[in-house]
Amino acid sequence: MPLSLSSSLARVSFVLGVVALLGGCASTGSPVVGGNVQYGDSKAVETVTNEFGSTDLQTIAESMTRSLLQSQVIARGGRPLVTVADVKNKTSEYIDTRSVTDSIRAQLLKSGAVRFAVDHDAMQAQTDELIRQNQTGLYKKSATKKIGRMQGADYRLEGNITSIVKRSSSVKDVYYKFSLVLVDIESGVLEWADEKEIRKTSVR
Repeated sequence: MPLSLSSSLARVSFVLGVVALLGGCASTGSPVVGGNVQYGDSKAVETVTNEFGSTDLQTIAESMTRSLLQSQVIARGGRPLVTVADVKNKTSEYIDTRSVTDSIRAQLLKSGAVRFAVDHDAMQAQTDELIRQNQTGLYKKSATKKIGRMQGADYRLEGNITSIVKRSSSVKDVYYKFSLVLVDIESGVLEWADEKEIRKTSVR
């Protein structure tokens, strides 16, 4: 084989090798999925079963957040301080209602229109941290956060979710209703309320 042709082939082989190497490096940042697992759109409509699912959670959170931001309490400004109480699950299935209120809280915080005080579930951790800073002797007194300065919430967000299930030999119909209210803690006045209804039907 002529020397010039041999050199040309060697150069081509080298270039192809570099391209293949770079392509392999570029793909390492993407998720590697094996077997029957694949990534999907987290916002896509989930229709695996007619039980409470991700689409229901997202629909409720978006609907309630939009309604709250349009309420007089929020729309008039002032960034009210809100605390979140447990949403009671009155259905016959397990529903992580905390995930729903966490999504609502996250969206409201992103809007910048609402502030949130530590809720009941996180109060013990907040108290423990204040005690640790003030009573263990591990911190400079000038740098510790003082006890007795926590802010009380102006409003409490609470609610419940209920369901009605109907079955026949071939059809299952599930109706969900998610209700949420905003209560003025000082006066006890109900300042805002809304509900979101969802119906899901499956056929065998």
